[in-house]
Amino acid sequence: QVQLVESGGGLVQAGGSLRLSCAASGRTFSSYAMGWFCQAPGKEREFVAAITWSGTYTYNGDSVKGRFTISRDNAKNTVYLQMNSLKPEDTAVYYCAAGKIADSSPRGYDYWGQGTQVTVSS
Repeated sequence: QVQLVESGGGLVQAGGSLRLSCAASGRTFSSYAMGWFCQAPGKEREFVAAITWSGTYTYNGDSVKGRFTISRDNAKNTVYLQMNSLKPEDTAVYYCAAGKIADSSPRGYDYWGQGTQVTVSS
């Protein structure tokens, strides 16, 4: 079992930055790939970024390439999402997830956090 708790969301102006954190419980965090997804009202959950268990490989969704960076610190059981050059269309609830592989599909993940709201004003 892995429990995930996101933090760091909030209100920011367009062009600004936020860093989301996802703290995991359990001693097996380092064996899981981690992902970030976002969901805006009325829309499906969308892939944002993923990272392998070791942190060696990262993957980004097309809409955030060049702006968002995923990273992890296995010693702290935490995964991060650095969000730069934010746009109003990035407004959504952001979720972190843990799974066996760094998948772009939500179906590839076994554990989910409760989400943190990110709102970008124009």
